[in-house]
Amino acid sequence: MTALSILALAAALAAPPQGPLTLWYDKPAEFFEESLVIGNGRLGAAVYSGVEADRLSLNDITLWTGEPDAGDSHPDMERLSREKGAAPLQKVRELLENEDYPAAEKAQRGLQGHFSESYQPLGTLYINYGGPGGEGFRRCLDLADAVATAVSGSRTVSYFASSPDSAIVIRVEDPAGVHFTLDYDCPLPHEITRFADGFMVDGYAAWHALPGYYNEVKEKFLYDPGRGIHFRTVVRTVYESPCAATVYITNATSFAGFSELPRKEYRNAAMRQSAEVMGQPYEAVKTRAVNDYKRLFDRVSLTLGDYPNDRPTDVQLLEYTDSGTPNPGLEVLYFQYGRYLLISSSRTPGVPANLQGLWNESVDPPWSCNYTVNINLEENYWAAESAALPEMHNVLFSFLKGLSERGKAVAGDFYAATRGWAAGHNSDIWAMATPVGLGTGDPCWANWNMSGAWLSTHIWEHYLFGRDMAFLAEYYPVLKGAAEFCLDWLVEKDGYLLTSPSTSPENKYRTPSGFVGASLYGATADIAMIRECLADAALAAAELGVDPGFAREAREAIAKLLPYRVDYQGKLAEWYHDWEDFEPQHRHQSQLFGLYPGHQIQPEGELADACHKTLEIRGYETTGWSCGWRVNLYARLHDAEGAHRLLRRLLRYVSPDAYDGPGARHGGGTYPNLLDAHGPFQIDGNFGGCAGVLEMLVQSSADEVWLLPACPSGWDEGSLEGVRTRAGLTLAFSWKDGHVTSLRVLEAAPGVDPSAVTIHRP
Repeated sequence: MTALSILALAAALAAPPQGPLTLWYDKPAEFFEESLVIGNGRLGAAVYSGVEADRLSLNDITLWTGEPDAGDSHPDMERLSREKGAAPLQKVRELLENEDYPAAEKAQRGLQGHFSESYQPLGTLYINYGGPGGEGFRRCLDLADAVATAVSGSRTVSYFASSPDSAIVIRVEDPAGVHFTLDYDCPLPHEITRFADGFMVDGYAAWHALPGYYNEVKEKFLYDPGRGIHFRTVVRTVYESPCAATVYITNATSFAGFSELPRKEYRNAAMRQSAEVMGQPYEAVKTRAVNDYKRLFDRVSLTLGDYPNDRPTDVQLLEYTDSGTPNPGLEVLYFQYGRYLLISSSRTPGVPANLQGLWNESVDPPWSCNYTVNINLEENYWAAESAALPEMHNVLFSFLKGLSERGKAVAGDFYAATRGWAAGHNSDIWAMATPVGLGTGDPCWANWNMSGAWLSTHIWEHYLFGRDMAFLAEYYPVLKGAAEFCLDWLVEKDGYLLTSPSTSPENKYRTPSGFVGASLYGATADIAMIRECLADAALAAAELGVDPGFAREAREAIAKLLPYRVDYQGKLAEWYHDWEDFEPQHRHQSQLFGLYPGHQIQPEGELADACHKTLEIRGYETTGWSCGWRVNLYARLHDAEGAHRLLRRLLRYVSPDAYDGPGARHGGGTYPNLLDAHGPFQIDGNFGGCAGVLEMLVQSSADEVWLLPACPSGWDEGSLEGVRTRAGLTLAFSWKDGHVTSLRVLEAAPGVDPSAVTIHRP
């Protein structure tokens, strides 16, 4: 056999897999939206595999601008000349009571605080191979083991992010010989120190930043080498032979917690992690990383028939969009990709997945790449429980502890509440809880203050799935505190309890006089979230056998809450008065919270019909994350075809943002690498779509389970194994032609008797 044929054989044997759970492509990545993302929950990389060179955009989920939130001593608060406590709040309430909405809208700005900080990129690693490469280029990401691979000629490169060894690992193999050089670039202030086998980068983020959309100042990033979060990145190479080399990337930041000053020993931590991972055989490092990942990922399997993954993923996505041809295999891949992304971006206590999960290349990213908590952060975790990833959900709960601490002062200083805690539209790694806006923000987003109520409902959800009494006892104070704020925040009008002031996230109304605004009293979304929060807190108190007086107060308040109403169009009313929507096809549909993710509206009846009408008017043309939410809403209504139509809409092909050539397509949907297009990229749509697939197949309450409640005709045969339910049961079942053909209980949570759970099966 000739040397040339040996190389060809080696390339063929090294070709990356294309099993059913593989994203694969036959050309290099040029744009971020074509890259393949890897992550270990803290370190992440967007991998641009190429022929002559590779590029990896690196991130550490703890690298943000800012310092521990100083409350009213925050440097930006001096920009606001605001009264504290009851006076500004009372002014807004009086204006609303007098139906003076323009004046109330203006006065709402007196209830605004400072902005969040920004998530930052770590830098970019370049691997230069010094030649044109070979033929037969292919790159892939195998979700089965979380390893990305690229083949160019006889060269094979593998990439993975190890959680056990806290490192990103790149393996280069070539029977013709391995030759490459490394370069590095970082957009933050930094210094590079070279070693014989690599280099280290020492840098720091701004100690304060303002968002790109705040135009009152020119200098939005403040740098000081003695302040803010610092980092050390270590990149080192081991040559095992002339034909194989491994690059190890480790990083540590000085972040020590939401309320702590930056730690000093981070430099040693980065060096120690590097030495430890390099001191082990490559195969041992890879095996440990893969086994750790598979322990989580392999819990759930879904099949929707036998569909070969025989064309590149971007080609399949484009054909799926244009031809309308069914591709359940692509839908399964998208579902499992959501689970992969959650494992990859949510394993750092107190630092949940942000707007872009873990992957951000910009110093000034869209919306600061922060925690937007009027839907987006919550949507990130909708699939965590049912998709058997409760450990990832725990990251959110540890964050909530910090948010509830920060929110206690906010409840009193901004909203004159004597109990509990509140948080606004945005947060960050410092658990910022203040309403945002700096006196200039539009109240339709800046003044919303229900994120504590919404986020806290995740606590009871987590308990139902796992029945962990120790967890419930630990986080009950957070849930109770959110509920206590709601009790203090409610006011009485015409015999009902409601909120004043109030907004419906990011949406606006038009009054009969023609005024367009956001401030009002009694927005439906507020009441729905408060109803869910109070109910959850009362149930938790009863389960723990504590606080009977508080639980009674919560139940009495629920009985007096403003009820749901149907408006003049037959929609579920969003506003207190029967006003027009300024934007009828708005991306948000917060008034439907009680349908999903809440549990207040049943799939049949007058309110269900009103929800259906709302969705009909909102339409199918919306952003990616909103599509994900609507999949779940249609599923809760048991509208299988409506849910599937929205899933297909979510999977509409969208071109990379920077691509403007022939055939460019922009808007909401899915990019070639299956990341969610808002656009720009936001990861919440991936997680909402993942949750939606399961919601179509399984729904549950504390003691009932419904199988195939919204299974579309295109999924006429399939199986689902490992799905978790609120009834505390983990199930496996198969179906054909709309009927369940087999059912097994795989596991029951502590204290759950499977025979006491009613399972509805068609």
